[in-house]
Amino acid sequence: MKTPHSLRILAVTATSLVAWLAGCASDPEPVATAPAVQAPSPPVPLAGASVPVKTARSMLTPPPPSNATTALAYRRDAARHLYNQNGHRVYKGKLPPLLHAIGVLQVEVDGRGWVTGTSWMRAPKHAPNVIAEIERSVRAAAPFPAPVRLGKVTYTDTWLWDQSGQFQLDTLTEGQL
Repeated sequence: MKTPHSLRILAVTATSLVAWLAGCASDPEPVATAPAVQAPSPPVPLAGASVPVKTARSMLTPPPPSNATTALAYRRDAARHLYNQNGHRVYKGKLPPLLHAIGVLQVEVDGRGWVTGTSWMRAPKHAPNVIAEIERSVRAAAPFPAPVRLGKVTYTDTWLWDQSGQFQLDTLTEGQL
C-alpha cells in the first residue's frame, strides 16, 4: 500500500518527467537574456495578481547567505527566497490537475546573490506572458541568498503556473490533485 508521502513523491516525479519529456519534443529556441548590468523590471500583474512594492528597507537588507554546497541544495534556498518575495502569488495547497503553463528555467547567481543570467530549458511558448512574468519575478527577487560556499551557482527549477497567475516551484510544490 502506498503511503501519502510516496504518492506525493510519485506525483512530483511524474510532473517533472512530463516537463522533461515535453522539452524533448523539439529543440528549444534560445531566449535572449538581459545583460547583467540592467536593473530588474518591476513585475507586471497577471489576471488579478497584485505586485508587492519593495520598500527601501527590503532593498537594503539582503537575505541571509546560503551555506549550500551543491546547486541542488542551493535550489531549495532560492525557492524559499522566491516564495518569501512572492508569497501572495504562491498557489496554496495542491495544484489542479491541468496547469496553464510549466516552464523549466536555469538561473545564474553570482557570489553576492545577484542574477547574472537566465536561460530556458523548457519555455512555455504557448504563454509568452508567463515567460516574461517568471523572468521579471526572478530578477525582481534579487539579491538571492549569496552562495558563499559555492562562489557562484547556476541552478534549475520548474515553475508550475496556474491559470490564476499563481505558481508553485517544483522544489517546494504541494503536488497536484
